Amino acid sequence: MKVKKVVLAYSGGLDTSIILKWLKETYKCEVIAYAANIGQEEELDGLEAKAKKTGASKCYIDDLTEDFVKNYIFQAIKANAIYEDRYLLGTSIARPVIAKRQVEIARLEGADAVCHGATGKGNDQVRFEMAFKGLAPDLKIIAPWREWELDSRSKLFDYAEKHGIPLPITKDKPYSMDRNILHISYEGGILEDPYREPDESMFILTKSPEEAPDKPAYIEIEFKKGEPVAIDGKKMKPVALMKKLNKIAGENGIGRVDIVENRLVGIKSRGVYETPAGTVLMAAHRDLESITLDRDTQHFKDNLANEYASLIYNGLWFTRKREALDALINKTQELVNGTVRIKLYKGNCMIVGRKSDDSLYSADIATFDASTLYDQKDATGFLNLYGLPIKVEAMMRNRKK
Repeated sequence: MKVKKVVLAYSGGLDTSIILKWLKETYKCEVIAYAANIGQEEELDGLEAKAKKTGASKCYIDDLTEDFVKNYIFQAIKANAIYEDRYLLGTSIARPVIAKRQVEIARLEGADAVCHGATGKGNDQVRFEMAFKGLAPDLKIIAPWREWELDSRSKLFDYAEKHGIPLPITKDKPYSMDRNILHISYEGGILEDPYREPDESMFILTKSPEEAPDKPAYIEIEFKKGEPVAIDGKKMKPVALMKKLNKIAGENGIGRVDIVENRLVGIKSRGVYETPAGTVLMAAHRDLESITLDRDTQHFKDNLANEYASLIYNGLWFTRKREALDALINKTQELVNGTVRIKLYKGNCMIVGRKSDDSLYSADIATFDASTLYDQKDATGFLNLYGLPIKVEAMMRNRKK
């Protein structure tokens, strides 16, 4: 298939800077660069000029932050989605919103191909390509890392130097970084030694616990139908809320995670993450559910959380399965309303209070003092029935002895 026009997911980083030039040389086609603003802030400075200088005919820079927070991040929080109990999916959840707009631009521009800069070893190739297949199965997908001979970071640097491509990282700082409003991830290079502690100078969003304030910070987050709507009584729009919470939590050393995770392709990979706001929101939301959901729904949803996290991590956002799970999750959130009080102190995020007009918690029933709503004698019959299978099995086994 002859490619005439391709839309490249462009960040201006090491890989996509080189890919832009490589596409021009290899496919002899028009290249339209596209960068999604999803809260990475200063990383977008000078991006359009750089893209055009490297050979792009156009450069779209679209602000998707509001959509990203409202329809992707908040949905993951409502699902309590955490991959392998530690990773808050900051990179994973960003890929569908980026890919969706990339397909829209391809349609607007009459492009016949889309291109991403994910390597053949990682998860992002899956996330981008599953999105492309789900949204635009007719478009050709170009994945340079699976085609070219530039199979190492050193070869990429050499290619960039040869073609005069300015890069944001150097051989002296060979780890890569991915940033959005939910998190910053760091991987590769010096971080590939899983026993090596990251340098403190690497972190951007969070203070170290040692440098965090000696006095704890208390905040209150209000939720409506499972989504955060206010901090300390002040109503806020999604993006503003995330930014404020990132600042408060980051100053108190909240949100650092250093993990070795299992990639979909079968490789173990070390990632270091800063997710200050996400860490607080996930803890607060899960706690509010403890007083607003009944036991069976809560336990079922706990099991569902792992399934939903894997779905995001494995790039299956644009599937009927995700739509069905969202319908179920949103139903469970109808009465997840209330306020959670959180204590932030030197890297610790501690829930110290919660309240809700839709609470199922009753002090009259839960009290150890005398209660008119709960007769402890009723437990006798319940225990006899609940324990009957255990009792019968023990009796039958004893008969055989």
